[in-house]
Amino acid sequence: MSGSLNITAAVVDPALLDLPWDLPLETWPDDTIAALPKGISRHLVRFVHLSGYVIAVKETTDELARREYDLLRTLQRLEVPCVEPVAVISGRTDDNGAPLAPVLVTRHLKFSLPYRALFSQALRPDTATRLVDALAVLLARLHIIGFFWGDVSLSNTLFRRDAGSFAAYLVDAETGKLYAGGLSNGQRENDLEIARVNIAGELMDLAAGGRVEEDLDPVEVSERIVAQYRTLWKELTGWESFPNKERWRINERVTRLNELGFDIEELAIKTDEEGTEVRIQPKVVDAGHHQRRLLRLTGIDAQENQARRLLNDLDSYSATFTRRQLDEEAMAHEWLAQVFEPVVRAIPRELKGRLEPPEVFHQLLEHRWFMSQDQARDIPLAEALGSYIDDILRHRRDEATVINPPTSAITLPVLLEEEADDADDWRSKV
Repeated sequence: MSGSLNITAAVVDPALLDLPWDLPLETWPDDTIAALPKGISRHLVRFVHLSGYVIAVKETTDELARREYDLLRTLQRLEVPCVEPVAVISGRTDDNGAPLAPVLVTRHLKFSLPYRALFSQALRPDTATRLVDALAVLLARLHIIGFFWGDVSLSNTLFRRDAGSFAAYLVDAETGKLYAGGLSNGQRENDLEIARVNIAGELMDLAAGGRVEEDLDPVEVSERIVAQYRTLWKELTGWESFPNKERWRINERVTRLNELGFDIEELAIKTDEEGTEVRIQPKVVDAGHHQRRLLRLTGIDAQENQARRLLNDLDSYSATFTRRQLDEEAMAHEWLAQVFEPVVRAIPRELKGRLEPPEVFHQLLEHRWFMSQDQARDIPLAEALGSYIDDILRHRRDEATVINPPTSAITLPVLLEEEADDADDWRSKV
């Protein structure tokens, strides 16, 4: 290692010092590189093995690296879904003393993939719309905290499966800026227009390469993020008026937001002088309503839709449990020990990396439901589990870290078989 490295990190992994920082990133030896699929980036990015996990190393300028590192740390503190910043490394030189580009190091997000890896042979319209819906939720969450992204796109996002949907994570914050006073409507609309144009272009690029199904309209899909975002933003922040006698609609608004996965910390409530009309507006909204409840009751860290599905099963279990004197926490402990954990332990070791445990449990419940429909009887969970492992899970690729494909996004081969979204496809698998 030549030169004097400058490392900025909250917690330094000593193994960072063993990486070949005296070499240009493009020439790093194969034994350090993790062959993971990656999206398109304006900078050179390589995935690297480090201390039993994988990091992403991006060559950039010192100013941009430090700025993005600080932004990602702030977003993490605000509990926004994003990649974890590890370090900024500057002061790199080669063996001849020539300077090398500084790098930003982030931790690879397990069970996540770029959008180009989330289809098999051709991107289906329903998959594309689910990706866009997830991105709309992420964009709304960012705007709520006053974050202007500046380069909203599918390429700058990672996706994790979330009980039939996707959860979106911000990857590239290089163009972003956090405003303490919040965003203006113009700033939000600017981000939204950037998203619409970028998504249309990305899908057109796939279409030109024959990577989408014929009935997928890139422009129509890209317009969806505008509609989805505006509907969500209105629900999260808009004023609602109703007669004073219909005050039950306050709870209804809160319930709707909870169902969308958001919690309200404060409501602004106004009445007119005659006391005949009430206006309400949520003031502070936090995402992760079901995630927090599931984590509090069981310790399971899941995506929002996964958490909602697991909580539904927990509630069903509680409703049929005979010892009704148990409180919610005790019942959750019982469900965890008797239902969820036995399912996780039953997954063969060689299949553990196929999907996250909450996603496995969600798919198992789906599988059991369709088995019950086909056979017109209640299917015990244990019976459905054996069928699911043999007929579904065993035929999936690992998603903890999808390895072996080349890292070129353009030549990425088939990585995954997209799970079916409708009953007929699930039935064919059963």
